[in-house]
Amino acid sequence: MPTLILVRHGRSTANTAGVLAGRTPGVALDERGAAEAAALPGRLAALPLAAAVSSPLQRCRETLQPLLRARPGLVLHTEERISECDYGDWSGRKLAELTDEPLMRVVQQHPSAAAFPGGESMRAMQARAVDAVRDWNARIETEHGDDAAYVMCSHGDIIKALVADALGMHLDLFQRIHADPCSVTAIRYTRLRPFLLRLGDTGDLAVLAPREHTAGTDEGRRPAADADADAAVGGGAGAP
Repeated sequence: MPTLILVRHGRSTANTAGVLAGRTPGVALDERGAAEAAALPGRLAALPLAAAVSSPLQRCRETLQPLLRARPGLVLHTEERISECDYGDWSGRKLAELTDEPLMRVVQQHPSAAAFPGGESMRAMQARAVDAVRDWNARIETEHGDDAAYVMCSHGDIIKALVADALGMHLDLFQRIHADPCSVTAIRYTRLRPFLLRLGDTGDLAVLAPREHTAGTDEGRRPAADADADAAVGGGAGAP
């Protein structure tokens, strides 16, 4: 199955202002975020990418623009299910004032029980994002083969929730995961289980060659004894 290259959007004006942006329209990259996005094509230069998928929000689309300009043949797809969590009535509010809300403690310590007033629950957020990735994995594999890689630009809580799913972690633990703006997280999906190859990487990326990172496993280059045995039996998550 494909390798997913998750990119968090570059630093935004909301990040700088300490605001929980959510799905508020008009939130763009700030000057630093634009520079982070401009560096992304060089960081990913060694990776063959079959497709680019983006959250519909402006800051994600802006993050991928330099990559798309550098690779004219790379097709951009918009995926609503990897949009930011719907924070409802909390959207647009200062994070400093939200720390006094009783719900914030639940969000940080028991997120599987958290539902934002006028918005969605964190369980629903994770479920839709995981469903989106599973669907895209199947599509990329069908169209480009199981060794393909594709890039997906989304948001901090979405990326953390996807990593938690890949690691088999309960959602209540996802706040222990961190992804900086414009960091790269890579997950190699296989028939039996995913493998986390990179987490929150902010430097240059070497080629994430499929199979090499699953050596000795069911889906990778297994020990010779395992291969011989097969032959004998005929087998073949809140950061805003």
